[in-house]
Amino acid sequence: MVDVAIVGAGPTGLYAAYYAGFRGLSVALVDALEQPGGQMAALYPEKQVYDVAGFPAVRAQDLVDSLVEQAAMAKPEYLLGHQATTLTETDQGVEITTSRGTVVAARAALITGGIGSFSPRPLPAAVGYENRGLKYFVPRPDELAGTDVVIVGGGDSAVDWALSLEPVARSVTLVHRRQQFRAHDYSVQLLHASSVRLCTPFEVRAVRGGRQIEEVEIAHARSGAGEVLKADSVVAALGFLSNIGPITQWGLALRGRHLLVDRFMRTNFRRVFAAGDIADYDGKIKLISVGFGEAALAINNLAPLVDSRLQAVPGHSSDALQRAGGGG
Repeated sequence: MVDVAIVGAGPTGLYAAYYAGFRGLSVALVDALEQPGGQMAALYPEKQVYDVAGFPAVRAQDLVDSLVEQAAMAKPEYLLGHQATTLTETDQGVEITTSRGTVVAARAALITGGIGSFSPRPLPAAVGYENRGLKYFVPRPDELAGTDVVIVGGGDSAVDWALSLEPVARSVTLVHRRQQFRAHDYSVQLLHASSVRLCTPFEVRAVRGGRQIEEVEIAHARSGAGEVLKADSVVAALGFLSNIGPITQWGLALRGRHLLVDRFMRTNFRRVFAAGDIADYDGKIKLISVGFGEAALAINNLAPLVDSRLQAVPGHSSDALQRAGGGG
């Protein structure tokens, strides 16, 4: 039994846990992954993140570690490796059941589950090379040090991994079927200024090798002209298939795979709020920094539902800490 149940222990959920503790609320964090940090920790812990206030650049895992340390001030109950399977709202609160049979009773719930569960889009030409050089994630670039790497894709992940691998790999080639990249403009500028070889517009025709990948055959998307690239590893960065899972069965208002919220970050359930990438409203921008702000909005607006003595407006944090320390 807690004041607030948070579904999703990614960056937004971790900050929400801290902020709930700051407002004097007890917290449980539920996440299907076995460690906190969400996609950031699971997919790209070594990536540099550039859009968080106060950090010109911060390594993703370092940001997660700091968020976990900050959240510890709230003494949250972690239910990791637990997928939230059912959610029921009553007049007095919310009840959540997990995949392991644990029941969390809370006075309010905040869903920060990002995109839900995710699986990589396959690279058809490389089917069968799993564990033989084919990778869909590069959580630790040093594992590919001194190797020839071919990355396939044109989005943020492809560009980020190319930039991360450039300093450690023997060679990095990025193959994309379009001329233009879909990644952040600043990252694309860094890419063009790097030593990464760009093959655009090219498609992967075949991947060959024995016990390990040895070469990749590519073809020009328009002329069909072919080329064979030496490769020890292929990183298929073609995006992910996401699934928000049981959430679709809870009766919450959806727009696509996202939860519709109002200006209070409240869903169509009175005691259920949402923040981060899973929350949607007109004008939504998906940034980590936006998720942090949404988490604070949600916690402050649900606080009076948890304790009628609390107001939505929290006051200045410095004043609260001074009172807690016995100051004036």
